[in-house]
Amino acid sequence: MLLTDPPPVENNVLNPATSKLLYIDNLKVALTVLVVLHHTFITYGAPGGWYFTDKTTHTGAIIPMSLFVAVNQSFFMGLFFFISAYFTASSLQKKSTARFTADRLKRLGVPLVFYSFILSPVLSYIVYRFAEGHQVTYLQYLGGFDGWIDFGVLWFVAALLLFSLIFVLINSMIRPQSQQLKKAPSAFSIIIFAAALGLISYIVRMVFPIGWILKPVGFQLGHFAQYIGMFWMGIIASRNNWLNSFDIKTGRLFAWLSAFMIFAVFPAIYFIKESTHSSIETFSGEGHWQSLMYAFWEQFTGIFIMSALLIIAKHKWTGQSAVGKSMSRAAFGVYIFHPLVLISLSVAAISWPMDPAYKLLIVGPLAVTGSFLLSSMLVKVPGVNKII
Repeated sequence: MLLTDPPPVENNVLNPATSKLLYIDNLKVALTVLVVLHHTFITYGAPGGWYFTDKTTHTGAIIPMSLFVAVNQSFFMGLFFFISAYFTASSLQKKSTARFTADRLKRLGVPLVFYSFILSPVLSYIVYRFAEGHQVTYLQYLGGFDGWIDFGVLWFVAALLLFSLIFVLINSMIRPQSQQLKKAPSAFSIIIFAAALGLISYIVRMVFPIGWILKPVGFQLGHFAQYIGMFWMGIIASRNNWLNSFDIKTGRLFAWLSAFMIFAVFPAIYFIKESTHSSIETFSGEGHWQSLMYAFWEQFTGIFIMSALLIIAKHKWTGQSAVGKSMSRAAFGVYIFHPLVLISLSVAAISWPMDPAYKLLIVGPLAVTGSFLLSSMLVKVPGVNKII
């Protein structure tokens, strides 16, 4: 099952054979909600780039916004890659290489083309016309538009397609041999893995600091050590049935470690930043000692959260309501279309007589709700429902 796939089974939580997949669906929905909120927080004050921003200047609001975005960035896309990869190996086994490749090109390639050539110009026009006040028609705007290759938020889909095709190539060259299953990693091994990712991320960011984007595909290569690592771990975990091997105590351990990294270590890093008068840029890369500290914090936090969520959800989050099932089916559509909903709402809220931090409290829930409602309608459209 990929992010793009519909729920594979009927949601009867009394059947253990089905409930073991429901927690993955539930996690997928939660991560999708975080994606929408992540971009809403960036719109109203957190660091980061977005189509339209209306940022608050109040430090008391910026700090928690920044923490929210930093914590999200540490894990949510990495977990998306892991979940997608976890079902890639089994999907390839069920299909021929040609059929698997054709399916991925359709399910992932078509949204990329649609976003770049249809949706992206619309998003840019909304900002240009209604936020910046340029009095031009859409056709006039298109006459001077030159950003046709722009995957926007679908950089993830482009990366997932690339990773999937590379996996197909490697799998065709090196056929996996039947062998005894590898034992699931211990908590200590997972911590070592996080440390390794932290060091690799620091080294990569010497050349590609956070914020550096590979255009036109939109890859922030400073984060790709984790993405590649988690995609590969998803393949290995699937082949060795790792997710059924962890007990709830391990999940709780990683939950406590996550809380420690967020509520103890992050404030310490912020204190160091303020006391040394360090700029945000020094935490982004280029070999600064601050970037080494941040890379380790980010990877420890991210791996701990991912481990806690996967393990605890496997044991505790196995139920799903009818609403949850509908949201799971709509998740990929939300990922594609949430910029349209969020940008429209935030542009409409420009004139509201309140600080942007308060707008966040209104626009955030509306953006999540509106995105799921829109996607829920789109997945009922014949033809469209075969893609999203």
